[in-house]
Amino acid sequence: MTTPFRELHHICVVVRDIDASVAYYESIGIGPWRDYPPLTEYTRLAVPNRDAFYALKYKVADLGNVQLQLCQPPEADCPQRRFLDARGEGVFHIGFESDVDEAAAAAAGLGLNVLARGQREDGSGFIYFDTAERAGVVLLARKTAR
Repeated sequence: MTTPFRELHHICVVVRDIDASVAYYESIGIGPWRDYPPLTEYTRLAVPNRDAFYALKYKVADLGNVQLQLCQPPEADCPQRRFLDARGEGVFHIGFESDVDEAAAAAAGLGLNVLARGQREDGSGFIYFDTAERAGVVLLARKTAR
């Protein structure tokens, strides 16, 4: 079976207070943390709420084998805010390295619907699949710049 979910890239945790979360992780030796590149770099975007997407705050830490991401959603309707309000802090999505277009085709063949999608001018991008109800978490495929 062809699947875009083979090469783990990151785990994303939705948090209420990103600064407090970073401080805690650093206090136990996880870090250093850096800001995620500006979300406004995603120029081709299909998301439920563009303004809410651009207002998401992300910090990332590159660990030896995986990236850890923290996401603080705005007080606006978006999947991350709905997750936080319904479930509290926790793993929102698991990200895999995969060609986004190939991932979309493979996921369609697996019966997965797209939740959101974005692409930068350099060709890098992401695609979220609507898997939370059945997988317990959103699955994401991402492609880095060439």
